[in-house]
Amino acid sequence: MKLYTSYRAPNPRRVRWVMAEKGIENVDFVEIDLLAGEHRTSAYRARVGVPHVPALELDDGTCLSESIAICRYLEALHPEPNLFGRDAREQAVIEMWTRRCEIYLANPMMLNVRFSHPALAALEAPQPQVAEYSRLGAEKFMRLLDRQLAEHEFIAADRFTIADIVAAVGLDFARLVKYRPPEDLTHLARWLDACRARPAAKAGV
Repeated sequence: MKLYTSYRAPNPRRVRWVMAEKGIENVDFVEIDLLAGEHRTSAYRARVGVPHVPALELDDGTCLSESIAICRYLEALHPEPNLFGRDAREQAVIEMWTRRCEIYLANPMMLNVRFSHPALAALEAPQPQVAEYSRLGAEKFMRLLDRQLAEHEFIAADRFTIADIVAAVGLDFARLVKYRPPEDLTHLARWLDACRARPAAKAGV
């Protein structure tokens, strides 16, 4: 298999982190230069179907895009350690928190970086108002997350899951603009430190 990835982008990092947690090594990495527009070439679009990374090309030529879909596929092939839930209830709770973390935290923080970092002007024209609006929305959700983490070690289960990966990657990406979560969110800070300390977090960078 081949993973079309970019070390500048957060969504491919989710996949690399999952691979590291599961010890998956039989995948070749193909680096895509986003700033050079390699994801927009006709050859890439013909292979993947959309100008996005990551994409996982299977041995039969099938290409999967969207990071969570790829991670689900990898989980099906390598069930342990379990990241998506062991039974119907746990799967639903983890899915709920994963979607919340993606929609209300990771995506807004990505927009904050994308519309404010000068080096990303090749992808988006800087729009400070969009960046600020996105940051404020993400911080509103961070407060909800801080309350959740006051009573739980991890976001969605009694162990580390895909929800933690999505949230941690989103916050880590914002370090490109030297962002730090509000200091009073102590439970969020404890959880984020624990996520960053995992060996797989370093492998995913």
